Amino acid sequence: MAAVARQTTRQNQAVNTSPFYAKQLRRFAGGSMVTLFTFIIAIVYLLPFGNMSMIAIKSEDQITGSTEGLILPMSPETFEYNGTVYEIYQVPQEDGTVRELALVDPGRRSSDFIDPSNPDAGLITWEGSWRTLSPVMFFEPHFENFGEAWRLIDFPRIFGNTLIIAIGGMIGTILSSICVAYAFARFPIPGKNILFIVLIGTIILPSQVTLIPTYAFFASIGWTNTMLPLIVPHFFANAYNVFLLRQFFMTLPRELDEAAMIDGAGPFRVLISVIIPQSWAAIISVGLFHFIFAWNDFFGPLLYLLGNQQQWPISIAVQQFNFQYGPQPQLIQATSLMAMVLPLLIFFLAQKIFMRGVVITGVEK
Repeated sequence: MAAVARQTTRQNQAVNTSPFYAKQLRRFAGGSMVTLFTFIIAIVYLLPFGNMSMIAIKSEDQITGSTEGLILPMSPETFEYNGTVYEIYQVPQEDGTVRELALVDPGRRSSDFIDPSNPDAGLITWEGSWRTLSPVMFFEPHFENFGEAWRLIDFPRIFGNTLIIAIGGMIGTILSSICVAYAFARFPIPGKNILFIVLIGTIILPSQVTLIPTYAFFASIGWTNTMLPLIVPHFFANAYNVFLLRQFFMTLPRELDEAAMIDGAGPFRVLISVIIPQSWAAIISVGLFHFIFAWNDFFGPLLYLLGNQQQWPISIAVQQFNFQYGPQPQLIQATSLMAMVLPLLIFFLAQKIFMRGVVITGVEK
């Protein structure tokens, strides 16, 4: 009876726990499918970047050989014999083995080879078409492409120009956007909601509408062929950045402002000591948004700096470099990779803060 009772208990426990294990199994299967799908999407997204990286470290001959299916920078093994360099092929033998021999005298029906490990043995005649043989390849990346591209395009100068434009505009964007967002979030301005709607409405205004009058204004004050039109306008805030910061400032308790005011703090002191210290995630996000925009901006520098080559940023310089060295794709891809290094590095280093700021400011919602 005791054995029957124990068996019945085990069966009841199995019945009671089976839904739990089934639920865990379904959860594991669902998570695995999501992970697999995300991995596939990431691979597809990164394929162009991988192809660009491979081309950047290839020579012209290796790029030509890519038409034969070679993805990696591979070069054929060679052997020097009697002052002449010959390529080495994998030559099958009658006993079923494969030898690596240097092709000395190719022929239609038979070819002469030399053994690189024993050249004194003389020529080895092989019957068959040498075109069916596979060459012996080895991995040979050409990292000197980056050095040559660095020298040809004068990267230190264009990097400096781009940093001046990006950092100068970023400082102006952060300062002006903080002030405007603080006013919309905290001050009882008459008609504040209407003004904010008008400000947000400027986001949908195409830049082509204001292009001609803006350029005419900067030309009239002598700012063309200078960096000023690319930096100074950002000191007058941006609707998108103001929206992000305002949304974040409104989540901060007003009790903190009131406590600071009781201690004698004015509006500016509240902004410096209360609002900004709690808003670094959103502020850094706004700064990164503008930095990446300024780094990649092509139309603005093309419009205002095309006639001043010494102040070209990286977007204009790389485009002109592509026109000049189009027949050398390895240099073009090396240049593009070097242009991407700093934005990618900044994004990965500040990814945690950046994503936190994006989520908190309500973009995700």
